Amino acid sequence: MSALPVLLLLLVSTPLTSGAQLPNQGQDKDLPIATNGEPFPWGRMRLPTTVFPLHYDLTIHPNLTTLDFTGVVRIQLDVREDTSAIILHAKHMQISNVLLLAPEGVRPLRLLEYPRFHQLGLLSDSVLIKGRKYEVQLEFAANLSDSFHGFYKSSYRTSSGEVRVLASTQFEATFARGAFPCFDEPAFKANFTIQIIREPRHIAISNMPKLKTVELPGGLLEDHFDTTVKMSTYLVAYIVSDFLSVSRTTQHGVKISIYAVPEKIDQTAFALDAAVKLLDFYDDYFDIPYPLPKQDLAAIPDFQSGAMENWGLTTYRETGLLFDPDKSSASDKLGITKVIAHELAHQWFGNLVTMEWWNDLWLNEGFAKFMEFISLDITYPELHVDDFFLEKCFEAMEVDSLSSSHPVSTPVENPTQIQEMFDDVSYDKGACILNMLRDFLTPEAFEIGIIRYLKRYSYQNTVNSHLWESLTNKWYSGDELDVKAIMDTWTLQEGFPLVTVEVRGREVRLSQERYLKTDDPSLTEGFLWQIPLTYMTSASNTIHRFLLKTKTDVLYLPEDVDWVKFNVDMSGFYMVHYAGEGWNSIIKVLQHNHTALTSNDRASLIHNVFQLVSIGKVKLDTALELSLYLSRETEIMAVTQGFGELVPLYKLMEKRDMAALENQMKVSKDIQQEWSDSGSVSERVLRSYLLLFGSVRNYPPCLTKATQLFKQWKDSDGNMSLPVDVTMAVFMIGARTPEGWDFLFEKYRSSLQMSLKSRFKAAMAYSPLQDKLKWCQSLHGEVMKTQDLPGVVVSVSKNPHGYKLGWDFLRANWNTLIKKFDLGSSTISHMVTGVTNQYSTKEMLDEVRSFFGSLTEETGSGMRCIQQAYETIEDNIRWMDNNLPLLQAWQE
Repeated sequence: MSALPVLLLLLVSTPLTSGAQLPNQGQDKDLPIATNGEPFPWGRMRLPTTVFPLHYDLTIHPNLTTLDFTGVVRIQLDVREDTSAIILHAKHMQISNVLLLAPEGVRPLRLLEYPRFHQLGLLSDSVLIKGRKYEVQLEFAANLSDSFHGFYKSSYRTSSGEVRVLASTQFEATFARGAFPCFDEPAFKANFTIQIIREPRHIAISNMPKLKTVELPGGLLEDHFDTTVKMSTYLVAYIVSDFLSVSRTTQHGVKISIYAVPEKIDQTAFALDAAVKLLDFYDDYFDIPYPLPKQDLAAIPDFQSGAMENWGLTTYRETGLLFDPDKSSASDKLGITKVIAHELAHQWFGNLVTMEWWNDLWLNEGFAKFMEFISLDITYPELHVDDFFLEKCFEAMEVDSLSSSHPVSTPVENPTQIQEMFDDVSYDKGACILNMLRDFLTPEAFEIGIIRYLKRYSYQNTVNSHLWESLTNKWYSGDELDVKAIMDTWTLQEGFPLVTVEVRGREVRLSQERYLKTDDPSLTEGFLWQIPLTYMTSASNTIHRFLLKTKTDVLYLPEDVDWVKFNVDMSGFYMVHYAGEGWNSIIKVLQHNHTALTSNDRASLIHNVFQLVSIGKVKLDTALELSLYLSRETEIMAVTQGFGELVPLYKLMEKRDMAALENQMKVSKDIQQEWSDSGSVSERVLRSYLLLFGSVRNYPPCLTKATQLFKQWKDSDGNMSLPVDVTMAVFMIGARTPEGWDFLFEKYRSSLQMSLKSRFKAAMAYSPLQDKLKWCQSLHGEVMKTQDLPGVVVSVSKNPHGYKLGWDFLRANWNTLIKKFDLGSSTISHMVTGVTNQYSTKEMLDEVRSFFGSLTEETGSGMRCIQQAYETIEDNIRWMDNNLPLLQAWQE
């Protein structure tokens, strides 16, 4: 991020009076040293609580020609203890003209800067007295950031080739301090009144509606926005652009608008419908009216994450918001609806009620992820969103089964650690344990508790225990359920349990241990969960419940049974191992009557059995035997999970050049040969997946059809209308020849259709042509946006023809990448783990260790994703050593 030189204006050099109370007094002996060589009056990363902001008056003037901005902020303060120093945040800015507006008049403050913690110290020569009203005013200047956070520059190219620039904000988690001086921690909630100065050719939008526009000298305009509700700094947002918008009003009277670049405004109708429907749903579900008069959704051409929940102005990647009914696929529709549902859920969970500190980020993110499924199940039943929830739990378990995982609620201090919280544990595990609790308490009791929590803590900050208290029903029949005692075991310790079940007649013996991919058994000791077990048997469809609180326990069945299945529908965040004859009886059911179990049960059995192979509890041939039933499977989660377990086996073979063995493992099943867009969303997503799988694996009928369709499509110069669900398979096959690849590249360059562009990009990254794959890794962003680069690098790494290219690129460009995408961000960890997670040799482990071992703390040596990468490669090596001979034997 480019930084302007720091300008220190020491306006007053009067020493502090002896009676003044510094916020740090008596706490830290060794005060840090400010940039001017003086002691800085505060030595901690978290701000002191002596002074709180009440109201910000903020004027910002971005210049989209010189790519910098100036501004002035006036902050009204609540002084809670006598003090002579105000500590707040600012990062990479020039600060000037710092004034104190006190009851006795205006006077300058002395300014100290401590860049290591992004802190400013404003020193007064007299004491600010508790309970009196003060304001501070600071002028500031900075460059628009050329990363994806703070107040940053974005650009897009029109169809005529003209490049247009806009400026947008992304403040979560710790980037508001790069846009204006502020108390940049979630608990320092305040009201904001914002003015934005712009040229007439642009528009400005912010969290609240615009009240008026004032003409300034020099032909500039100043937009005045209404004052916000009380909120955290990370939710402040403003955009200066040439966007167009479309609007509608919800049943509850909230104006919804979608903003996009002019040439893509015709791709906004679906998002507008979805946002109206979902905001109305949440308004009713939470029984709390949405508190703002409007909700804008803006598609930003350059955007690092998927979307951001700024109150009243949610921002999105273009692919997360724009939809073309003729060109977008069923999974695009599902993805866009889920991301809108997620950001709108945050308007209550996160914005109205906010976690006290980032250690409880999951209270925001786990909830929003969970509410995607609750809301879409009711508002868009045709999307069958339930079919896709399990995938989230499997993804979370992947990370949570490593010893480098972390508790859902975990202490964090610095910005890198805070960024690292935005991971599968906070989002997906958070959502899965909430789903488990809802299933256990009943949906009705859960909803009552959620509403109680939101009403009780509106406009406030919370910790974990506030949620558990709200969900503990005082009227619960019988023993009161101690929700906190149960849920503390899921949020305050990392990992998850493996429950071993052994049926002996009517006696079911249960035991629990931590599921961990390691060969160090000491790491699994000392873990104990309170597990809401569910089970059903061959004798009845009733779901039985049992709370397992101890390491071992025994259950008694009313009658003898052929089989028992625990964790019904996998609504619990745990795995199950069937000891003794248990797996054999499950395999029999699947072979003879697989529909006796639900599709979620079947998917979870496939997942569990292959995971148990990883830790040596089950032999690979048992897992492969169980997977044989898949030739009769038609439900999406079970099929994709089955393929998800089997595809890595292919890949390991490809890397080891085991062509003969791979040929034996080809899926014998006839893949759906219906190349159309018919059926439900799940059926369409499944068809797309199977056709792609068959084409990539050279299954002759798929290969012939895909090749023929690509030729017709190319001959029509891309104008022929292909069924959307088959395009991925067609493009993948097309990208195998140099001419086909070049044609896709040309279409990618010129297309304004976002979901089509995504498919071109994915197909080009999976090409077997090595020289073409190198293009995919350009950092310059002329054709491909830099935001798309990490995903492409990971795709290239998963391509057997490019699996070293991604790693070589990551190493060569490491310093540029961490500057652009920020240390600790989910983007960086996705690249680190995604590029390395299919390596399975000692040589690659040494190479990976050697590179990451050479980093310093400033360049990311302490990041959790590096430990995850090591552990995953070690696990792959162990797996190969243990199972390769078996895999060969099973094929004979």
